[in-house]
Amino acid sequence: MSQSTQSSADIADWRPEDDRFWETTGKKIAYKNLWISIPNLLVGFAVWAMWGIITVQMLNLGFPFKPADLFTLTAISGLMGATFRIPASFFIRLAGGRNTIFLTSALLIIPAVWTGIALQDKNTPLWVFQACAFLSGIGGGNFACSMSNITGFFPKRLQGTGLGLNAGLGNFGVTSMQILIPLAMTVGLFGAAGGGSMVLTKDSGWILGKILAGTPTFIQNAGFIWAAILIPLVLAAWFGMNNLLPLSPNYGGTLAAFSKIVYLWGMTCVIGLLGLYLYLPAPTGLGLLNMWVALPLTIVATLAVMKLAAFGEMKGNISKQFEIFKNKHTWSLTLLYIVTFGSFIGFSMALPLSITVIFGVSHLPDAAGVMQHVLKNPNAPSALTYAWIGPFVGALIRPVGGWIADKVGGSIVTQVISGVMVVASGAVGYVMMQAYSSATPEQYFSSFMWLFVLLFAASGIGNGSTFRSIGVIFDRQQAGPVLGWTSAVAAYGAFIAPVVIGAQIKAGTPEMAMYGFAIFYAACLVINWWFYLRAGSEIKNP
Repeated sequence: MSQSTQSSADIADWRPEDDRFWETTGKKIAYKNLWISIPNLLVGFAVWAMWGIITVQMLNLGFPFKPADLFTLTAISGLMGATFRIPASFFIRLAGGRNTIFLTSALLIIPAVWTGIALQDKNTPLWVFQACAFLSGIGGGNFACSMSNITGFFPKRLQGTGLGLNAGLGNFGVTSMQILIPLAMTVGLFGAAGGGSMVLTKDSGWILGKILAGTPTFIQNAGFIWAAILIPLVLAAWFGMNNLLPLSPNYGGTLAAFSKIVYLWGMTCVIGLLGLYLYLPAPTGLGLLNMWVALPLTIVATLAVMKLAAFGEMKGNISKQFEIFKNKHTWSLTLLYIVTFGSFIGFSMALPLSITVIFGVSHLPDAAGVMQHVLKNPNAPSALTYAWIGPFVGALIRPVGGWIADKVGGSIVTQVISGVMVVASGAVGYVMMQAYSSATPEQYFSSFMWLFVLLFAASGIGNGSTFRSIGVIFDRQQAGPVLGWTSAVAAYGAFIAPVVIGAQIKAGTPEMAMYGFAIFYAACLVINWWFYLRAGSEIKNP
């Protein structure tokens, strides 16, 4: 990059493995970027995942949509959040860290404001909410570029700690959203500019318990609150973060960096729209593809378009970063990260629905002995009161996983938590089966929640340990793209888990979803042992 295009935020001399440089110069810069990165990532998670709570409240307020229609909102945001991560994993090299974090966070203001406006009117068409959910996926994509950026700032011996803090505290966006949105909806935070209230037609809830039907609610604050928070955060990113030139040597200046991000995301939008149109049922789409076909096609098409549509210096950079796919460890660690982060975000999306459907009704047989799931359970727990607990524990414990992995090795930690998740997932399935055939399902709720908390805790610890392994196995040039790629594929858990669990609930066998997850965890336990723990492994306990 020429001197004329170099920004004052650019750093050319960066040697974090040099202990003297790290202690005198690098440490302060690295942690400054980390502490600005974390809240930006947190809000990205919140905007991405907010539809799980918004759709529940739309039902409670009597919006004129069927549950299947509202499902498309979580499906769209989940699918696009993961798909946007694929190009985002390459943004740091193409555009620089400070430029990328600023623009990707600023873009989130669009779906936040648009969602708030759309929620002010029950007559807003479904396609408007679907468009808002589509753009909310940008928040999910931000994780890949955020982690790619932070890994470049820290020495290898602190990869688990640095990445664990960024991802773990960033993951608090899910919990923050689940707590803050129900709270923000109880008051008119933005006065006349924020619009009037609506009246609950069904009981709702928040962290302290139920909110009774008939209570005024400002559902539009679910979007507006994030726009208000984002404004100071994007300013902090612009004025406080840095571009590391060793990682982004030819980004070409700020405007060129922005144009590359917008261009690649525009290409991704086209692929996402096509994939959703082929997958979603009528009237939204054609319903031609099932999930297991739609997802691989979307991933492959996104990668192909990125490579074919790139030009100039961008083409060379993307081709260089595609070399990660020739390394077998990219694929083994992708599977292991699905176990950890894929489970965390997938269960975060699916838990409110599971609580509402399994424990919100009494399950009784009719005269013919066929189980009915239609009677309201007066003792039902509120999803909005309890759903935040698991993601809170998983996010809170994630930095601990990175710290332990720095001490004892990443693969040992991954092995232990994989075993725990096999057992816990099977146990959750058994409890689901009992509750779904009971006239008093609430008696199983305590066991259900404790087991899910255990799953979230194990996945959180594993998030930290898996990222530690990536930081050790790959060199500094490839670690960022690998982190981005693995997190992109794992993020499809936000789409897969709700679909699989929802389908099995509809079939009357919710336990089969959890048994299937347990089998997958067991297979990945063997993969982790084979590649990183057995006596003849090429890389031992990274």
